[in-house]
Amino acid sequence: MAVYFDLKVHSTQGGANSDIQWHKTAPILAVASYNEAKGGEVNLYMDEGEHLSEAVLQRSFSATAVAWHHIRQILAVGWESGELIIWNEDDHELHDTSRMHQTAITVLEWCSNGSRLVSGDSNGLLAVWKADFKGRLQQPVFCTHNYQQNLTQLLFRPLLPPDPSRDIGALARAAVSGDERALDMFTWRQGNNALRMRTGEEALTFFVAGDKGDVFFVNENGKSVEAFQADGPVRKLLFYEEKSILVTITDGLMLSQHSVSEEGEIRELLKVKLSGKSEELDVIWAGPGLLATATAEPIIRMWDLEKEDNFVLTLDGSHGYDTNDTVSCVAYCPSKGVLTGGTNSGCVAMWKLSPGARNTSREDQWKLQPPSTLDGVVTQLMWGTSKALLAVNALEDVYILSEQVMSSHFQDQTSVIQTGPCMLSIDVFSNGSHQDLKTDIQVKAAYVTKDNIAISNGKKLVVYEFTVDKSLIKAAGTFNIESLLMCVHGQNVYTVDQGKVQVRNFQGTVKQLLSFTELEGEPNCLDICNEYLVIGSTNGVIKVFDLSRREAKQHCNPKNVADIIQGFGSIVSAKANCNGTKVSIIHRKSDDSPDPKLYIWDIELDTINYFNFETGFGEQDEFMAMNLDDETNDAERGKAEAARDIAGRYPVAHFWDAQEVKLIVCQTLVLPNMEESEEPDKRKRGLPVPRAALGDDSIMIVSLFTTPESGILMQDSFSMSSTHSALMGVEVPYYYFVRKSEDSGTDSQVDMMADRSHSATPGQAKMVSRRTMRDFVGLENSDKNARDAMMNFSYYLTIGNMDEAFKSIKLIKSESVWENMAKMCVKTRRLDVATVCLGNMGHARGAKALRESMHEPELDARVAALAIQLSLFEDAERLLRNCKRYDLLNEFYQATGQWPKALEIAEMYDRIHLRTTYYNYAKHLESNGDTKAAVPNFEKSDTHRFEVPRMLFEDPQQLENYIMRNKDKALRKWWAQYSESTGEMDTALQFYEAAQDYLSLVRVYCYCGNFEKAAEICNETGDRAACYHLGRQFENNEGIKEAIHFFTRAQAYGNAIRLCKDHGMEDQLMNLALLSNPVDMMEAARYYEEKPGCQDRAVMLYHKAGNFSKALELAFSTRQFGALQLISEDLDDKTDPELLQRCADFFMENGQYEKAVDLLAIGKKYWDALNLCMQQHVAMSEDLAERLTMPKGVSENENEERVKILEGIAEVCMQQRHYHLATKKYTQAGNRMKGMKALLKSGDTEKIVFFAGVSRQKEIYVMAANYLQSLDWRKDPEIMKNIIGFYTKGRALELLAGFYDACAQVEIDEYQNYDKALGALNEAYKCMSKAKMKNQSMQEERLANIKHRLNLIKKFVTARRTYDEDHDEAIKQCQVLLEEPQLDTAVRMGDVYGFIIEDFARREKWKAAYTCMEEMRSRIPTVNMAYYVNMRTIEAVHRALDIPLGRGVGAEKMNGIRMSPDDGDGEEVEEDVVDEYGD
Repeated sequence: MAVYFDLKVHSTQGGANSDIQWHKTAPILAVASYNEAKGGEVNLYMDEGEHLSEAVLQRSFSATAVAWHHIRQILAVGWESGELIIWNEDDHELHDTSRMHQTAITVLEWCSNGSRLVSGDSNGLLAVWKADFKGRLQQPVFCTHNYQQNLTQLLFRPLLPPDPSRDIGALARAAVSGDERALDMFTWRQGNNALRMRTGEEALTFFVAGDKGDVFFVNENGKSVEAFQADGPVRKLLFYEEKSILVTITDGLMLSQHSVSEEGEIRELLKVKLSGKSEELDVIWAGPGLLATATAEPIIRMWDLEKEDNFVLTLDGSHGYDTNDTVSCVAYCPSKGVLTGGTNSGCVAMWKLSPGARNTSREDQWKLQPPSTLDGVVTQLMWGTSKALLAVNALEDVYILSEQVMSSHFQDQTSVIQTGPCMLSIDVFSNGSHQDLKTDIQVKAAYVTKDNIAISNGKKLVVYEFTVDKSLIKAAGTFNIESLLMCVHGQNVYTVDQGKVQVRNFQGTVKQLLSFTELEGEPNCLDICNEYLVIGSTNGVIKVFDLSRREAKQHCNPKNVADIIQGFGSIVSAKANCNGTKVSIIHRKSDDSPDPKLYIWDIELDTINYFNFETGFGEQDEFMAMNLDDETNDAERGKAEAARDIAGRYPVAHFWDAQEVKLIVCQTLVLPNMEESEEPDKRKRGLPVPRAALGDDSIMIVSLFTTPESGILMQDSFSMSSTHSALMGVEVPYYYFVRKSEDSGTDSQVDMMADRSHSATPGQAKMVSRRTMRDFVGLENSDKNARDAMMNFSYYLTIGNMDEAFKSIKLIKSESVWENMAKMCVKTRRLDVATVCLGNMGHARGAKALRESMHEPELDARVAALAIQLSLFEDAERLLRNCKRYDLLNEFYQATGQWPKALEIAEMYDRIHLRTTYYNYAKHLESNGDTKAAVPNFEKSDTHRFEVPRMLFEDPQQLENYIMRNKDKALRKWWAQYSESTGEMDTALQFYEAAQDYLSLVRVYCYCGNFEKAAEICNETGDRAACYHLGRQFENNEGIKEAIHFFTRAQAYGNAIRLCKDHGMEDQLMNLALLSNPVDMMEAARYYEEKPGCQDRAVMLYHKAGNFSKALELAFSTRQFGALQLISEDLDDKTDPELLQRCADFFMENGQYEKAVDLLAIGKKYWDALNLCMQQHVAMSEDLAERLTMPKGVSENENEERVKILEGIAEVCMQQRHYHLATKKYTQAGNRMKGMKALLKSGDTEKIVFFAGVSRQKEIYVMAANYLQSLDWRKDPEIMKNIIGFYTKGRALELLAGFYDACAQVEIDEYQNYDKALGALNEAYKCMSKAKMKNQSMQEERLANIKHRLNLIKKFVTARRTYDEDHDEAIKQCQVLLEEPQLDTAVRMGDVYGFIIEDFARREKWKAAYTCMEEMRSRIPTVNMAYYVNMRTIEAVHRALDIPLGRGVGAEKMNGIRMSPDDGDGEEVEEDVVDEYGD
């Protein structure tokens, strides 16, 4: 339990405080005030109320604006005269600025890093100042703007949250590692999407608004633009950072939202009118997107911008508020989740947010706390400092409210509880006495023993002592201390000072020092249990001292738990059990998050075990929790379910029993951020799903047994009563709790009814409540032996030793004890023990119900059955909810008369029983005589058509009224039948018509002889039943035509046909037969078959009825060929084969061969159909080919026959040049070679390549490659690639060698590219050497030939390559090459001569060139000289030697392809050819 202590820090006599402002980080409060005598002044105060006298800023006029620097302790103050001054608290310097403003400064604010200060006055002048690190404003002013209106609001736009994708560090690392995208983003130029680096960035842009409703945006360069026009004077500007939305509120309570882009563009989103008074308005953020508004009313209005939801918080629900209180100002503390409101009567109201409460309204999540009452009218509230202190401006006085946890302690049947800053409530349970103690100091810590009380405020410690009869308390000593840590034992006080534990007497004299080394750390927790002192240090060292002697002696070796606990942060508390054998530890992790584990140090074994409140299991049982299966027994499953009750929590307090060494009790809270999203992961890992994750946010008390064999086991758990604030201690058989101050009078009636184990405290104790332990209900006043026996029973039951458990309590005969133990089994889920308890109680009905519940698969469902028998209805409800047996929960609510809950459960979870639940509720209401309420429930159960008439049958008038009101057709029909039975035909006709029961209408009209009206109804409605009934009536009355008409309307064609046959209406008979079903058609067909001249109708009807055999037979016998052709179109494989053959023969006789083939295919006469196709040249389509394809058979013979038929189809396709279809059929027959041959005939290159690729047969690869060689592969690199690939896959290396040889020749003949030709021949040589030809001599001969050609080409290529380095040597090599025999097989002589001639011409050896040309003509008589030598070179040689060009030269000029660059055809074009060969 926490209260707020108020400290008055400032008072303005005869004046008023105009403003209070906390520094953003430092604990300094600035107070601006004014009175007539002193004028205006600004005072600074520390958080403890210390006045900083050097920092009093005074002027003769009032301060109108105060603003703290966001980082440094620098205060800017604007005055009514327009003066602006700066106070530097760090350096104690006052800085004046040049006078820019001539009127009162109304807005004043620093930017986020304090490099700029913005000030604005009532005339609309706005100044932006630059400031140095000491807060001194630089001259000249950065920029000014004059808005010609009183400036009312100034708001710096917060920095946008960092974009993870644009994090500089991450981008830099990615860029260094080679990520080009990161490098691009890192070096992105400034633009619309420029990357904005945040290093050293601060918020420099801001919005400013005035009393004319104009809102302006000023960017970082000082440029101002009008953002938008509000609907009136602007009262408040707020910025919704998460959504980048500017919220504007005017004096008229008009709220508008504008989205703000990164570049400052404004776009209106929403405009809405707020409720409330506009005279006094205070608006703040009370969470993300949640606005809190105070308008001098007794409520605070809340508006959720994201959900567009609103609700109100009222002052109702807590003592201490007056009905006339109105809230005029608000403030919110995010760290505490507390919203505060100041009232006109001096009260500070607080609402604490409890977001863990599920399925509750928004307003119920804000819990109103007791008020803090001050003197004066609260006009302003402000939270500040890391301690979350609340500054309150009460007009003349200023207070600082600090939250203080109420101190409490319990020991030796004595309790002390703080009830006020200086008030203590003391209760002695041994004699039932109660006393209140008022102290001279504010109490921040208290400690009690049976003889003494010690209190401390952190600076001073006071010890009080009881008189012998406990009737008086008197002071025993006082002394100064430096810490709140203290303990009392005997006549000694143990305190912490300068990193040591000091043992003092009551007067403060130090008797002994318990030292800690620097490595061990400083003491940060103390506790005493019986004779043992436990000390924990900041570095995780725990020491235990024995206090039974005159001086404290170390009980055991110190234990460093920091080495054992993973992620060690700090020890919260450490306590020893009553005999000093075990120490329990609560720990906080290094990240300052709570550790869900309670650690137990066994001093004798020097081991540390833990109990994990996150899972609900001890260290040894966590493995069992992850391996629950169908074979797990009820005891283990019960442990798992009990663990689930407490899972998802962490311990905040722990207490050992003063007598029982094994028993420890913990107070636990829900882990932070415990959400339902954890549920699937928990289930997947097999861990119990925490109730906390399902919305159970209550404080739970958990008692544990520390066992040597089984570790730490849970003994009991329960939710702490809402009237209690904390557990303060335990002494068997009671738990002791601190009551909440507003509930200190009596326990809640609900809590008392829910748990009869609450025990009244003796005497006049108001702040303490005690609860009897579960196992000791009925044994509170028993002797020690009985208590020890029950404790042993509980212990053995917890560890699962049933024999020892029952042996412990065999002497206890009390029926109430057995009943209490049976109730205990509901908690432990030990149904085997419950069976024994019910037997000892003589509870036969409960034993039977428990036995019958054993068929339920869920353990909790079986335990719920036990709880119901023991009248533990809340436990039963909780268990059924836990196991999600909503059907049983529904039955439970119905049985206990909780019908609204039953209906709610059925509506939400048990919809399969929803109608049943409404029906049962209606029966319940009927039994209570509430027929009016029963009717709608019968309707919801959909049983009202029977139940309501039954229920109201004794009251015909009420029943008729109900039916008249109800438009249900079934009910109206029922009432019509009832009226008909009583002879009221007019009423019956009226309700039959209302019910649209046309059959009954026609029946009644026929009964009354009104056939015309009946016929009219039938013709209008077409109701088949009514028409049939009327038709029968006309038939009985010899109205044959009318009967046939209404039988036809009723679609009773059989009756109509019967009448037509009987009365010879043949034309009408045919029409009816065509409309009727096959049976009636067959009947009519037989009629026509026997009637001469009507066989064509018979054939048609047989055909329509599906009797093809009869239709064909009759068509053949009567030679109706037109009908025969129509019938054949509907024949399928189910038709008689003989009929199919006859039809086929008929079509062949009439030359309709395609139809004959179709019928033969349907009749599975495949060979006949194929022969007919070949003989009569019937076109083979893909559809016909599929019909002629025999289905796959089971036997081998059938498959062979299918293959032959497929090949036959393919041959027909080949004859008809359907090569693709032939390929398909050959492929289906498994003959891919023939399929490939067929495809080759089609010439479809793309499909040939595809087919070869999917066939994966050597022969097919070779065939495809051979085909591709026939194409123009020289101009298509893809074809060349496929040729090489197919020859390679087909392993036809000799053919591949031939292809490479051909490629080489092409390169020489067409492109004179001897380099590529050399590469191709190399590949040809490799392939030929790897080939495995049958004729080895031929292979060797080809290899030798290729090698010889390779050598010749290589020599020529080498000569050309060495030309640039040594042209003489190159020419010499070429001349030697010309002497080689069979040179033309590899290198063209013309190319060699052309190379030599070009060289001679280049060196102007014209005669040698001409001689070479003549030699070339002699060796190649028909040479086309211009093909090998450039025409310009030939002309140059002849011109140099003065030799005219001859006839051969003219031919060369006409036919040559090498021409001078001056000739008209331009430069030589060399084709791009993909190099598919090696080097």
